[in-house]
Amino acid sequence: MALIATTLALATIGTANAAGCLKGAVVGGVAGHYAGHHAVVGAVGGCVVGRHLAKQHAQQEAQQQAAQRHAAQAQ
Repeated sequence: MALIATTLALATIGTANAAGCLKGAVVGGVAGHYAGHHAVVGAVGGCVVGRHLAKQHAQQEAQQQAAQRHAAQAQ
């Protein structure tokens, strides 16, 4: 329980991180539960992976927006 509380507290630091962490924690927790009653370990792992994927997605969106702004300025 302490790990879940800590993970959720850290997830509130940033919006992209929080969204990725919460989604990943839910998926990881369910998967961990069915893989041998390791829901907490799965939730923590899912949070880490979810945060990483959300950060990558946010960076890709920022690059696309910058490219669109650059293209609009070139015209």
